[in-house]
Amino acid sequence: MVTATEPDDNGTPLEARLALSGPLDLRRTLGPLRHGGGDPCVHLDGATLWRATRTPAGPATQALVAEPAAGTLRCWAWGPGATWVLDHLGELVGARDDLDTFAELLARRPPGWRVVADMARRHPGLRIPRTRAVLEATVPAVLEQKVTRAEATRGHRELVLALGAPAPGPRAGLRLPPPAERLAELPYFSMHRFGVERKRAETIRRVAVASASLEQAASLPSADARCLVEGVPGVGPWTSAEMAFVALGDADAVSVGDFHLPNQVAWMLAGRPRGDDRFLLELLEAWRGQRGRVARLLMSGGVTAPRFGPGQPLRSFRAC
Repeated sequence: MVTATEPDDNGTPLEARLALSGPLDLRRTLGPLRHGGGDPCVHLDGATLWRATRTPAGPATQALVAEPAAGTLRCWAWGPGATWVLDHLGELVGARDDLDTFAELLARRPPGWRVVADMARRHPGLRIPRTRAVLEATVPAVLEQKVTRAEATRGHRELVLALGAPAPGPRAGLRLPPPAERLAELPYFSMHRFGVERKRAETIRRVAVASASLEQAASLPSADARCLVEGVPGVGPWTSAEMAFVALGDADAVSVGDFHLPNQVAWMLAGRPRGDDRFLLELLEAWRGQRGRVARLLMSGGVTAPRFGPGQPLRSFRAC
């Protein structure tokens, strides 16, 4: 249940408290929304998580603080979209997350259940978020296609700094993601300055052009929503899974085609240092319905699969 107070004429933000049904690890739950430590859209100030977003009602800023002792989440919101983000606050932090199904799967003791149970015990407050922000989830996913995380987060940061706008509210440096219309008008070569080559740049432009229809995905079943998003040339199963996990709260979304995930799952569930997408899906099949959650837990434990050989080199398209 959310209780809220209205802003006054002096610009006091909307304020709300959400009663939590269980533990909440705010940083891990909303971690997939943050693209690198320098993300201009998501800032961490001690126990406070700041987030800037564009809602159907307009721009909004949220400041969130979990209060474990009280069993509540406290949120302040600014901007035209303040009421909208408070109305959807529960979804954002996993109120629609189906933990009962996960518990039932654990009780069946499928292969690897001890490892998964241990990770769930270590991270009891990790929930699956649901932002309903399809474009905001899809653009960073496109930026992460076939490049290192460092390249992707740098490109996202520079894109937001150049094309976004200051977020409402008092948090200096917080910026809104670029609006769809701004991204839709960009020629591909203008994104070279952000380290983005033609293929990803044109995919982002196409996603932005189709954004009005793509945002309808937030109200569709995940399978239908993913088909809708994958209808945009350049968007495949990996990108749609990344979108579905965050924007739709799909606990079953598996990012097939990920560079690290198959190795991590193979190592933790089968003791093999290397895996491929086929083996990944075989290992996760017993967790169908919760495969995305299991993958997220296995990637959150601080244990990593052995690495062999040199890392993927950083590239630059700035001079192209």
